[in-house]
Amino acid sequence: MQQKKTAAIVVSAGSGTRAAAYGDPDTPKQYHRLSGRLVVEHCLEKFASYPEIDLIVLVIRPQDREFVQKNIVLPDSVQVILQDGGAERDLSVKAGLAAIPENFHLVLIHDAARPLVSHALISEVLTALRDHQGAAPALPVTDALWRGADETVQDTVSRENLWRAQTPQGFHLSFIRSAHAKATARAADDVEIARLAGADVRIVTGSENNIKITHPADFSRAEQLLREEAEQTMDIRTGNGFDVHKFGQRDDGANDYVVLCGVRVPHCQGLLGHSDADVGMHAISDAIYGALSEGDIGRHFPPSEAQWKDADSQIFLQHAVGLARNRGFSISNIDCTLICEFPKIGPVAGAMQNRLSEITGIAADRISVKATTSEKLGFTGRGEGIAALVTTTLISQ
Repeated sequence: MQQKKTAAIVVSAGSGTRAAAYGDPDTPKQYHRLSGRLVVEHCLEKFASYPEIDLIVLVIRPQDREFVQKNIVLPDSVQVILQDGGAERDLSVKAGLAAIPENFHLVLIHDAARPLVSHALISEVLTALRDHQGAAPALPVTDALWRGADETVQDTVSRENLWRAQTPQGFHLSFIRSAHAKATARAADDVEIARLAGADVRIVTGSENNIKITHPADFSRAEQLLREEAEQTMDIRTGNGFDVHKFGQRDDGANDYVVLCGVRVPHCQGLLGHSDADVGMHAISDAIYGALSEGDIGRHFPPSEAQWKDADSQIFLQHAVGLARNRGFSISNIDCTLICEFPKIGPVAGAMQNRLSEITGIAADRISVKATTSEKLGFTGRGEGIAALVTTTLISQ
């Protein structure tokens, strides 16, 4: 049986004015920082890392496109489409629906202002769609409800059968497209539009942690919830990298220096390799790939491909760092040991640390570059080449 293809629409086209007192008042709330990442990035990561999501449509204000392209790290584990939205939420959702290819079956529609959506909640909604045209999370109203005016209570309202709606709200794609096309008035959310079109919408139990950031105080609460979540789910991984390159005369004429950890070090020979043969940066990249169970440099940049000949190894390391970040990890530290008789590493170790800091974006005091000899033993002891051994630790964000 063919698996139904599922898309997620992340609606990020609002102005977020009620959160203006937090940070830059001209920046919508979904683009404020929350635990080191933009609010919308938390949403994107949750959907991108859910295995049944095949596509994400990020709906934005047209005037925010340049900001988004420059400042948001889009996941590379799933296709992400940037789609301009409209002046109202329902118009933005319609634009997002139009961007989904015809071979998709299900869609989840989520507000970018809910950065703590969980995989468990996504699963509940998708499971309910097996038997219903629509499904959405909600929590029962448990507090007393009043109707008030002029700061006084005017009436008590029954809370029986009342629910607090959340997102993501899920639907069969063809149905919700048709429902939006037929809608003639503004609606509070997509459930209202679906119900007006006759849908049977299943309520699934929402989460108290799935808060919507609306006011400045909500950022503090979200920060606390993310800290608690991190304490419960922190993933710590260690990777090792090892690489070797021999001395020799390079075809590109770079034979009066070697490149080590991004720094040119004068030497009487070059290091041989398909790229620039930066043995230190290669081992660091492999350590990061290893911690992510992503193989080695050769898997991502095959030496059989001519485009990588004489390439700057910075390309490899930046890719490994970006892959770690997109998978939700930060690099805690890098420990690199260069094994060689010459050239001397001590005088340039500080410059190497600083260069690696620039490339990886982590502080230089979390990067160690040191050297040792093999006491004249083996190929390094005979001065035939250089080896590098690296250990790195990744921590889930």
